[in-house]
Amino acid sequence: MTELRVSEAVCRAFPRLRIAVIVARGFDGHEPWPETDNELAALEKAAGDGHARPAGESDLHIAAWYAAYRAFGTNPKRERPSVDALRRRLARSARIPRINAAVDCYNLVSVSHGVPAGAFDLDAVHGDIMVGFAAGHEEFTPLGEPGTTEHPRPGEVIYADRTSVLTRHWNHRDAERTKVTGNSRNIVFLLETTESAAFGPAVETAAADLAARAATRSRQVRTHWLTPASPTAALGEPNT
Repeated sequence: MTELRVSEAVCRAFPRLRIAVIVARGFDGHEPWPETDNELAALEKAAGDGHARPAGESDLHIAAWYAAYRAFGTNPKRERPSVDALRRRLARSARIPRINAAVDCYNLVSVSHGVPAGAFDLDAVHGDIMVGFAAGHEEFTPLGEPGTTEHPRPGEVIYADRTSVLTRHWNHRDAERTKVTGNSRNIVFLLETTESAAFGPAVETAAADLAARAATRSRQVRTHWLTPASPTAALGEPNT
C-alpha cells in the first residue's frame, strides 16, 4: 500500500499545513477536453485584455507561500511557488501552456483559485512519498532535463520517494520521472496551503473543483486531507 506522509519536522515547522490529496484511478488522458480548453482560453483572453489574476505578494495566499519559502531558506523571487510562476506567465504572455489533459486541468484550477497544484504519475512512484526537509544528498532530475542531476539544498522542503526527489522547493519544480503524461492512468493530484486558518476554504473549493473534473474521466476518484494532526494518506496499491 503506497502512502503519502508529511514528516514530523515539517508538521512542527508548519502547524497550519493542509494538503488535499486527490487520487484518480483509471484516468483517460487521451480524449479531448473542450471544457478545459475553453476555460483556459477565457483566462488567456482576460489576461490579454489586462485582467490577469494577481501574482506575487499582491495576492495574500501567494504572499503566505513567499513567507513559507523564506522560512526554509528559499528565495521565492528566484524559485517561485508554482501558482505564482503560472500566474506571472499568464500575465506576461496571455498564454497558459497546453501540456496534456491532467496537467491542463490542474493548471486551470490553480490559476482560477490561487492555490498551488501539482501531480505525480503513481505508476512511476517507487514506494511511499514523504514531504520532508532535504538532507542535501538526495538526487533530483528536473522535468524536461532527463540528463541532469541536482541535489536539493539542505533544509529545503521536498517531496521524495525511496529513489529520488519528486518536487523541489515544496511545489516549485517537478521531476522528470514522475511527470504526468497523456498515458498516465493513475494520478495523485496535490493542492496545498501552509496557512489553513486563512486559506483552507480556498483549498477546499479548489480540491472539490479538481476532483469533480477528474471524476468525469476517471474510474475512481478519492480525496484525502493531510494536516499535522493527520499526516498520512493511503494512496492504494500500485498499478491498480
